Amino acid sequence: MKPKGYALFDLDHTLLPHDTQALFCNWVLKQHRWRVLLHLVFLPFGVLRALRLISTLRAKRAFLGYLAGLSRKRLDQLALTFAEKSVVPWAYPDLMDELERHRAEGRVLILNTASPDFYARAIADAFGFDHCICTRTVMGDPIHLHPQIATNNKHEAKIPAMLHRVPELGELSEDDRNDTCWAYSDSAADLPLLRFGGSAVVIHPSPKLATLAIRNEWSLIHPKRPYRGRIGNALAMLRQVLGIYPVKPVA
Repeated sequence: MKPKGYALFDLDHTLLPHDTQALFCNWVLKQHRWRVLLHLVFLPFGVLRALRLISTLRAKRAFLGYLAGLSRKRLDQLALTFAEKSVVPWAYPDLMDELERHRAEGRVLILNTASPDFYARAIADAFGFDHCICTRTVMGDPIHLHPQIATNNKHEAKIPAMLHRVPELGELSEDDRNDTCWAYSDSAADLPLLRFGGSAVVIHPSPKLATLAIRNEWSLIHPKRPYRGRIGNALAMLRQVLGIYPVKPVA
């Protein structure tokens, strides 16, 4: 049966108020406290990135060093429990309502995220997405100190990766996309994704993105967050990478 359309969702700060890379670190450190010491290996790379002497991609690989030595089986277990016990509880109720609306109306649900595959696919399954397009990694077994990143699913790269995974999307005309595709993101980095869909929704946009959204008659959503502004988000991320942030919202 032909689907009634497609709903394309970013993940971090779109479906939930956090960066899942920091949140996954928080989850792993809750189970393996001593691994916080492995951040010492990352510190020089963090300094070099702050000085713009290495790429974001190189720094991202170095950050994953806290996983070094884990078996792939253990990593998969952590990803599964993370998705179910941390990510789903943190999800914005407003966005869950949107997700369920599209599901009820017969649209294909696509998670299109820069997050790495070793937990993104578990998150997609937990939310009931039909497809997951994400950053592909080469982790090793046991996990390497600096895992390789095969493809970084970010910015413009999200579109060809999605069309490769869901080729029927490439068969749609612009008019078809305008009539049948929805796209959700919080970031101007996802403008290619937002423009791909005929109906775009932005979540907590920056002033510049909000202006663009209003000009294009896109919808804006401002769900309640557990912090205030950029400083609050930065402090939350710091607590997450140290493993001292709540696993899920406090009732």
